[in-house]
Amino acid sequence: MKTRTLKIIILLFFINTITLFLYFSSHPDYLKHHSPNSPPPPPQPLHHFLGFSQPNSFSKPWPILPSYLPWSQNPNVKFGSCEAYFGNGFTRPLYLLNSSSPFSPSGSGWFRCYKSDTLLSSVCEASIIRMNVDKINMSHGGEALESVIGREEDDELPVFEAGAFDIRVEDEKKFGEKLVTPHLLGRVYPHGEVIRHTLRDLIKSIVLVPRSEFKCSEWVDEPTLLVTRFEYANLFHTVTDWYAAYVASRVTGLPNRPHLVFVDGHCMAPLEETWRAMFSSLRYAKNFSGPVCFRHAILSPIGYETVLFKGLTEDVDCHGASAHDLWQQPDDRRTARISEFGEMIRASFGFPVDRHQTLKPDAGLNVLFVRREDYLAHPRHAGKVQSRLSNEQQLFDSLKIWASEHVDCKINLVNGIFAHMHMKEQVRAIQDASVIIGAHGAGLTHIVSASPKAVIVEIVAAEFMRPHFALIAKWKGLEYHPIFLKDSYVKPLVVKQKLDGILKSLGC
Repeated sequence: MKTRTLKIIILLFFINTITLFLYFSSHPDYLKHHSPNSPPPPPQPLHHFLGFSQPNSFSKPWPILPSYLPWSQNPNVKFGSCEAYFGNGFTRPLYLLNSSSPFSPSGSGWFRCYKSDTLLSSVCEASIIRMNVDKINMSHGGEALESVIGREEDDELPVFEAGAFDIRVEDEKKFGEKLVTPHLLGRVYPHGEVIRHTLRDLIKSIVLVPRSEFKCSEWVDEPTLLVTRFEYANLFHTVTDWYAAYVASRVTGLPNRPHLVFVDGHCMAPLEETWRAMFSSLRYAKNFSGPVCFRHAILSPIGYETVLFKGLTEDVDCHGASAHDLWQQPDDRRTARISEFGEMIRASFGFPVDRHQTLKPDAGLNVLFVRREDYLAHPRHAGKVQSRLSNEQQLFDSLKIWASEHVDCKINLVNGIFAHMHMKEQVRAIQDASVIIGAHGAGLTHIVSASPKAVIVEIVAAEFMRPHFALIAKWKGLEYHPIFLKDSYVKPLVVKQKLDGILKSLGC
């Protein structure tokens, strides 16, 4: 019996060996693709045809968003329209490098951009591109803040040597050439107000190299966003970076949420929590041990070139509307993109995004007071924030009494000390608020994630009469009430009277 069993095992082993031999004989490329210096195996037919990477289980899927509208390329998007500013106005294709074999992972890489004439910026993407971290001069990045106190900002921003990035090509005539000429680079990223334009410098560094020189210590198969941040510890400027990354992901039609690589040397910051929630993974460029190759890399526009920042100085006359209304009746002067983006943030943290979400009858109405508290923001920060209200604590104490004495309905006054709250809890407080009140400050940028019926009250001191949050409220379609001050002192009675009027309109 034992002899018979042994014979069966030997026979099965022999058959398995023959099967493997026949498989690899008919698939010689399998072994070639798995060598250290070649891309991973080709993706499935659809993504293979597009030249994109195959989505896998390690990439987060896009959530279902009530305000989502298609991001497909539409050459008929009007210059200066709301869609051109907020959505896919990147309609002018610029092919900087075509592949001799675009559908083969063993062939040449490619590089193309989609330019927005409205924003004067581009979303660019590349295939078979390598990042040589030893040719990017900057601090390591990702350190604990306390360990790098005093480090200069210039040390954290990247300086790219020639060849910091390179693309593999098969055409011998192109070996050693730069990807772009200065003239072509100016078409992709026109010279403007951003003096140190890191994306322009990155593309300027790209060199075309032959297969023999294209050695990789690691291959990244999944679509990856390359992001360079400037004012990374400030919520408003970080929201512009989040928006740029979201737009770039949608414009390039990624089937899943991309992975991220920070091409900068900033230390860790609390805002990193939202980056990790919104996207599939996050690494710092200097965390790679050697040259890393990407099957599909996308360059996320810098935040200064998004509508959220440009709208501060340009006349972006757009009003928020529901995606349902715009789907039925398109309008160049209305947009649902900010609502879509806010829903993306909320969904990334697992919060509901139903536009018609209702509160429990006994829960009452949340009035969120966004506070300003001292905290250590970055290596060059003294830990003190600039006060916008000289009597903020007095106002909060007065509102506590006002809320407790409100007899018509239950009022929950929420103490929004965001500097000492996790990002997820900040977003939760924003989405649950019926009224959001606060002095002008970056914390109010969270209103991008507010519910559609939330009411915004901004207390504007004389020194800070800036349009940031009035504009976001308009672009999102939120009711907005400013309280302008002659100095930095606000009379609590004025605020309470304003809130009484708002609550009455809410049926309270």
